[in-house]
Amino acid sequence: MEEFLNTYDIFFIWGIGLLMFLILGIPYYLNKRKLEKHTAIQDEKALRYGLNEPVSLYPKVDPNICIGSAGCIAACPEQDVLGLRNGQGVAVNKAYCVGHGLCERSCPVDAITLVFGSATRGVEIPRIQENFETNVKGIYIVGELGGMGLIRNAFEQGRQCVEYVIHDLKSSRNGEKQKDLPENIRDLTIIGCGPAGLSATIHSKMKKLNFVTLEREDIGGTVRYYPRKKLVLTNPLKIPQIGTIHKNEIRKEELIDLWGEIVEKLKLKPDIQTNTNVSQISNLNGYFEITTSTGTYLSKKVILAIGRRGTPRKLNIPGENLENVAYNLLEPEHYINEKITVVGGGDSAIEAAIALSEQPGNTVRLSYRKNTFSRLKPKNNEKLREAVDNNTITLQLNSNVVENTLNSVTLSDNDKKLETLENDSLFIFAGGILPTAFLREIGIKIDHKFGEP
Repeated sequence: MEEFLNTYDIFFIWGIGLLMFLILGIPYYLNKRKLEKHTAIQDEKALRYGLNEPVSLYPKVDPNICIGSAGCIAACPEQDVLGLRNGQGVAVNKAYCVGHGLCERSCPVDAITLVFGSATRGVEIPRIQENFETNVKGIYIVGELGGMGLIRNAFEQGRQCVEYVIHDLKSSRNGEKQKDLPENIRDLTIIGCGPAGLSATIHSKMKKLNFVTLEREDIGGTVRYYPRKKLVLTNPLKIPQIGTIHKNEIRKEELIDLWGEIVEKLKLKPDIQTNTNVSQISNLNGYFEITTSTGTYLSKKVILAIGRRGTPRKLNIPGENLENVAYNLLEPEHYINEKITVVGGGDSAIEAAIALSEQPGNTVRLSYRKNTFSRLKPKNNEKLREAVDNNTITLQLNSNVVENTLNSVTLSDNDKKLETLENDSLFIFAGGILPTAFLREIGIKIDHKFGEP
């Protein structure tokens, strides 16, 4: 009888185990199969659209450590950056990554590292330490320029950097006796008032620093040049003295309005000098002289919170300085009943061409120097094909604009054949010249990273 009960117990335990496998194991297995199939589709799409090469920061998964939990895939708020292949996590659409770091933190075995660039596509990054200080003592870099383009992360960097600046200022005061400094010198000058710069401004105000923020254009920085209604925040944002913005989705226009409300509520306007272009930063052996379009500023410390967009790349053609030429598109509805030429092959050019083609009475042509587009977001590619099929956009591939007038553009093809077409407005999206020359003049070293942290 006892032997029978033991046998019964064994079968019972096996039965429970089998039941648990059926309840938990099979759905888990089927979900992994589903993820693997989806990843295979994304692999093909990434290769087709050139999304397999990173723009900046992206997750690198160590196959020797990864256990294939797929937690990183669930944690990523962006579209299909990570996938599952052969039972392990893998970065697929690397160009989509904006550096949240949620995947890295969600991995139970620390198999993910955030790196810059890949083995074939390097990324230029200023040399900065963990406290955001560059190789030039007293100059710090935060935000997009340092490779951290995500608004939420950039905002946190601005706060942390000011804390490091305060620590360094106190260390200087408590250390060796300082040399005589000019009376009008500030503790800190913040250059740039995008997310990172605005955050640094808020915290500098809170800590009662003697500071000024210099912005080339207006508050908001690069965000102002995003397409209309672009989703810019996908998580709540905590702002000191304001509280937590609990909305999970904030679009460009909402964020710009929010920045304005923050500036008004915290009375930051006197501390921010807009329309002030910084042309030079000189190290005067213990402090810095910042030369700008509106005057000269002296400062003990400098935070560079400028974007990587730099200055727009020009075509250097006759007529490029005329009033009908623009390098960004903020309000497409201002252009109606016009003949418009858009130059460029990236997402910005395609988004502008589509937006302009949707306005009443417009005739839009898209000029691109190559014979095909690459690295486009799939949705932009689909919209462009639809617009071409509907004759709302005319493609001029293998072409270059060689001259502009107030009522025409002249295009050249690969055979140098010229064609002059009626035209009212010319939009140029040829990319931006990164501020590397400006950084090198200051003395900041630039590293070219190929898949490195």
